[in-house]
Amino acid sequence: MDFGHLSQKALTVTFPVSRIPLWQAPTGSIAGPELCAAVCRAGGVGSMGLTWTSPENAAQHIHQVRSADAAAFFLVNFALAFQPLALEAALLAGAPCVAFSWGDPGPLVEQVHRAGALCGLQVGSPEGAKLGRKLGVDFLICQSMEAGGHVQSSTELQTLLPAVLKEAEEVPVVAAGGMANGFEAAHALRLGARAVMMGTRFVASLESRAHEQYKQAICRAKAGDTALTLCYRDGWPDALHRVLRNSTLRQWEAAGCPLPGRRPGENDVVAYSAHGEPLLRYEDTAPRSGMTGNMEALCCYAGTGAGEIETVETAEQIVKKIEAEMQYAFLMHSANAAADS
Repeated sequence: MDFGHLSQKALTVTFPVSRIPLWQAPTGSIAGPELCAAVCRAGGVGSMGLTWTSPENAAQHIHQVRSADAAAFFLVNFALAFQPLALEAALLAGAPCVAFSWGDPGPLVEQVHRAGALCGLQVGSPEGAKLGRKLGVDFLICQSMEAGGHVQSSTELQTLLPAVLKEAEEVPVVAAGGMANGFEAAHALRLGARAVMMGTRFVASLESRAHEQYKQAICRAKAGDTALTLCYRDGWPDALHRVLRNSTLRQWEAAGCPLPGRRPGENDVVAYSAHGEPLLRYEDTAPRSGMTGNMEALCCYAGTGAGEIETVETAEQIVKKIEAEMQYAFLMHSANAAADS
C-alpha cells in the first residue's frame, strides 16, 4: 500500500515525505548515526539526539549518516532545557531537519531556516502547538505521556493528538508516545497525524547503542512495567521521565520518594561508563554499549509500548514489520467501513 495519500494530504510542499510515515525518535545517546542511517535506508525517517554531543562529534555523526545515504532525510534534536551547543555545527554539516523540545526555540527557528533546513517543535499540549504555529515551524511532534524518556506532556495520546491537530491547523503533526506496532500507528494516522514516531521499539534494535541487557529488559517487559517518575533526577532535576520499573525505583518508592540528600543508596556506584567513569544510582544516564556493572539498576527509559516488544531486531526488520501491520490495519478498516455502508 502506498502511504503517500496519507502523509501528503494538506501538507506544505516543503514537508518531507518518507516512503513510510514512520519516524525513529531521537533517544539521546542511544540513537547514533548507525541507527539513524539504517532507519532511513529502510524507508523511514531516522534521527539523532545531539543535545549533549560536542560540536565536533555532532558534525561527524551527520557526515556519517550522509555518507551512508546521501539522499537521506533525517532529524537531529536539541532539548532546550540545555544550551544547544552543537546546533551551528549540525547545520554547517548539512543536517536537513532540526527539532527542538523542552523549551521555546524563539529565534532558533529562523537560524535553522536560514541554513536551509526544516524546523520542528515537540509539544505536549495544544498551547505548545499554538506557539509552534506562531513561530513558523514546519511541523510539530505531539509527544504524549505514554512516551519513554523525558516526557513533556501530562495527557494521553488519544486525547492529546486531536487537540494538537486542531490547534496546529495547517502545520503537519507527527504523533509520538507509547506506540510500538503498526496497528497503533495506523490509528494515529487515521486521527490525522502525518507520521508516527517510535522510540522504545528502536532502542531494542540491533543498531541501537543501548546495552544488550537494556534491550533484553525491554523485551521482557510486560504491560504496566513502566513508570512516569522523578526518580532519576540527577542530570535533569525537574523533568519527569518514563522508565522500566527496577530495583532503584522500587527502593526509592519504598522510602517515600525522598528528595536528594535523603534517598536510599544515592551515593552507590552501580556501573561504569565505557571510559571507566563511575555512574551513581540516581543519574539519568541510560545503559549504553560498553558500560559495565549493574545495568538493571540504571535509568532504563521505555514507553508504555515496551510490553509489546519481544525481540531485538534490525532496524530494517522493525520498519518492514510496522509497515506491514499498518497496511493490514488500513485494509481491515477499509473492509469494515465497506461492510457497514
